[in-house]
Amino acid sequence: MTSRKLVSPWAPSADREQVRIDKREAVLRMAAQVFNEKGYMAATLDEVAERLHVTKPTLYYYVKNKDEILFECVRIGLTMMQDAITKAGASGGSALDKLVAAMHQYTEIVTMDFGMCLIRVGEDPLPPESQRKLRRIKAAIDLEFRELIRQGIAEGTIAPCDPKLAAFTLAGALSWIGRWYRPDGAWTPDDIARQCIALLSNGLCVQKTAPLPAKSTPRRKLKAV
Repeated sequence: MTSRKLVSPWAPSADREQVRIDKREAVLRMAAQVFNEKGYMAATLDEVAERLHVTKPTLYYYVKNKDEILFECVRIGLTMMQDAITKAGASGGSALDKLVAAMHQYTEIVTMDFGMCLIRVGEDPLPPESQRKLRRIKAAIDLEFRELIRQGIAEGTIAPCDPKLAAFTLAGALSWIGRWYRPDGAWTPDDIARQCIALLSNGLCVQKTAPLPAKSTPRRKLKAV
């Protein structure tokens, strides 16, 4: 009689770890959706657990508390942006091509759960140390935008401008999409990205050069938000 090989009912440790990672991401993603809908203060972990069809104590196997959840949601959103901009910066084409690619990715990210949470909730409800960690990533993203703009000015594909002010303007306009975007709306993220980038790149005026306001001395230095 030939013995049959017994298959262990327990998955290999690597598989179990991947399952845990996937479940933790599901907790974070569902929490981001609840934060986006209700705001951080009004959202509860009870509702997150209810939507996932698990008990509230089950959540604590994957996260420590509500603050950790928000920190991770915002960090993931920022990391997605940073990775997308870095990838765009390493791609081929002119600096303007790279900037447009980065802006397109940025727009799509702010319409996703984690990106939307970054924009709608952000790091303000978190303790100071957590805020500092997240703002360092924000500063790095801002610098990458500025560098692409500087390169575009140098090569002649972007009109002369203040890279810092330009980066603030672009990021601010694109970030605001995360506040008004609705998944069931008339426009897809790609539609929004294309139209908004066209407006930011070309402006509203028919003439090639729009009149500029009179030059004035700024009252205070611009600070990254």
